[in-house]
Amino acid sequence: MKAEIITIGDEILIGQIVDTNSQWIGTELNKIGVSVYQISSIQDDRQHILNALKEAQERVDIVIITGGLGPTKDDITKHTIAAYFNDILVLNEDVVHHIKTLFAKYNIPFGELNRLQGMLPTKATVLNNNYGTAPGMWFFENDTVFVSLPGVPNEMKGLMQFEVLPRIQKQFKLPYILHKTIMTYGLGESALAERIEDFEDNLPNFIKLAYLPNYGKVRLRLSAKGDNKQILEKALKEQIEKLYKIIPDIITGVDIDGNIEKTVGELLKEHHKTICTSESLTGGKIASTIVSVPGSSSYYKGSFVTYTKESKMNLLGLSSDLIDQHSVVSEAVAREMALSAKQKLNTDYAIAVTGNAGPTTDNNDKEVGLVYIALASNNGVGVSEFNFGKPRGRVIDKTVNKALELLQKEILKNK
Repeated sequence: MKAEIITIGDEILIGQIVDTNSQWIGTELNKIGVSVYQISSIQDDRQHILNALKEAQERVDIVIITGGLGPTKDDITKHTIAAYFNDILVLNEDVVHHIKTLFAKYNIPFGELNRLQGMLPTKATVLNNNYGTAPGMWFFENDTVFVSLPGVPNEMKGLMQFEVLPRIQKQFKLPYILHKTIMTYGLGESALAERIEDFEDNLPNFIKLAYLPNYGKVRLRLSAKGDNKQILEKALKEQIEKLYKIIPDIITGVDIDGNIEKTVGELLKEHHKTICTSESLTGGKIASTIVSVPGSSSYYKGSFVTYTKESKMNLLGLSSDLIDQHSVVSEAVAREMALSAKQKLNTDYAIAVTGNAGPTTDNNDKEVGLVYIALASNNGVGVSEFNFGKPRGRVIDKTVNKALELLQKEILKNK
């Protein structure tokens, strides 16, 4: 079962907003056994939309469209879809009533443009939008499902979860698609591929291997597809066990989706440990990455963002002499940042980072890209030095990933 996702809106094409909808929809479709064949972003242009719908129908079984359902003249999706199905728009009084009720709740005046949102194609099955004014639309034409959804992320997600996904599962007999991601560290993609070449060549035909390299680590994603979930789970387990025998020295864990912040969070919860952070060059990005995981409040206790010498002194209590002697970018400062944060927030672990992200060296003699990562635990504190090169964004991202990798290794070491 294949699907195509089409996002409509000039704001995506000119980079004004980032298309996060497609990524989320793709993940959710995959969970129920639907493979995404293609993702397209197109203009708010009638002919462009018509062409995209026609081409998608020739390729896939399900077409998911987001965007262009607002009340203003630039939102033309409804009119174009109606034209595609040789249909007309009629006023749906239930939708109008819903919009009026929603506006009354927030004391928003109801106008003619809002009434026009109740104009819908007669062939559409209306999908009620509990989070906004634009309803979703479901069509089934020539064995193909077309779904039109608003582009506002929370509205789209609500409609997908409560309307679209259940309908797709009811409409089609779907296979199971299961993924397991093996986290590796310390070996590049090509070298890793050489070590597991025989393993890859002998995989069952219903399991595929993908290499996902990123900043010193490579994730190996095994994907299994079939009609029997138990058989797929057993086969994936067997293949992971084989990998552990072939590359035990570089595997750092197994995760469903490959997010190290999620893996670290599970380890912390499993061992009833807590963590805090003290950040300079990353400006709180390690903290935000950790707390992006639901339930992180059970193990994450807080952060100090000490971007300057003064904040390191005032918030963490580092001495001026220590900083002047070693500079803010130094092993000694990273060590004291971690120890102080751990003590102040009374945690089992503390991560501290300081370095030069660039593009300048900020009045010190340390080169751009130089980073110190300290990890304090109940067994002491260790500091690692890295040079992550350029540009600035790459240095920051690599620092975040490396800090979490070091934490993961430390937890596993004490397991």
